[in-house]
Amino acid sequence: MTTIRDVAKRAGVSVTAASYALNDTGTIGDATRKRVLEAAEELNYHPNAFARHLKNRQTLTIGVFISRFGGSFYEEVLEGIHSVILDTDYELLVCPESRSTRRMLLHRQVDGAIVFDSKIPDESILKLASRRFPIVLLDRALQNDFVLPLLLDNAQGVREAFRHLYEQGFHKLAFVAGAADSFDSAERMETFFAEAESHQLTVDVYQGNFTEISGYETAKAIIYEHTLPEAVFCANDQMAIGFLRAMREHDLSAPKDIAVVGFDDIPLSRYTQPQVSTIGTSRFEWGASAAHQLIDFLENETPFQPQRIPTHFLPRESSTQKQVVQEKP
Repeated sequence: MTTIRDVAKRAGVSVTAASYALNDTGTIGDATRKRVLEAAEELNYHPNAFARHLKNRQTLTIGVFISRFGGSFYEEVLEGIHSVILDTDYELLVCPESRSTRRMLLHRQVDGAIVFDSKIPDESILKLASRRFPIVLLDRALQNDFVLPLLLDNAQGVREAFRHLYEQGFHKLAFVAGAADSFDSAERMETFFAEAESHQLTVDVYQGNFTEISGYETAKAIIYEHTLPEAVFCANDQMAIGFLRAMREHDLSAPKDIAVVGFDDIPLSRYTQPQVSTIGTSRFEWGASAAHQLIDFLENETPFQPQRIPTHFLPRESSTQKQVVQEKP
């Protein structure tokens, strides 16, 4: 097996000089660097990335800590992260919610982390984050030089959706919230309330948990109250889909009886009857941006750049009233 000593001997330099040339470090002349690289190529020598990082106590592994695997939402974020990792020496370790994954995070068994699990306490993240252990957050905003909150621009899409409903005359409104500990749900609700207040409107709030069944049960509760809202904003598409299912079972239609809007633009929202009006973003780019910034910090100590991932409203059948065209006599 060829070693760096063999390369140094072939190039006629010290092992230290060979290491500088192969790792692009140190202060050696261009001619020496070229001679070492040529010797390495002749001997078919490739530096062992794992061994190179081991002395720096690096694992060459990025940990992604998420609440669950299921659903296209998480899949697309993970695909974006994976697309960046493929071009590096790093491996990707995806950890759904469990005690063992928490232990892996607490013991720093990865070089850096991307966290999308609200069950991991803020205090733990702030305590763990350091120059040697940077953390990217996709589910909350925390202030720390070694923590990057990379969040959706929830407000942008919600404002567009509210305007869409208001301008069609939907003024009796309801909001179905997601999980009680969700940063995104809270931001979406806060923005929707602010828009309603600016138009002297009130909003009825119902607590869901981001699942289809919670949207379904909420719709049934509203229907049994016999005081239907004109429009309902659900904090994600799964709840909106469940809400529409309950409406169909009670012979109600959207938007004629209740206009319905969701959030996330999951693929299923485009194939329901009616199609779900929703707020979309590039989840792939969200994941890719998280991985890019984390790798840049680990490799180059590039300071984190907090940013919001753009969102946009997608009007579809569940909230869009059809315009009746008057025929000419």
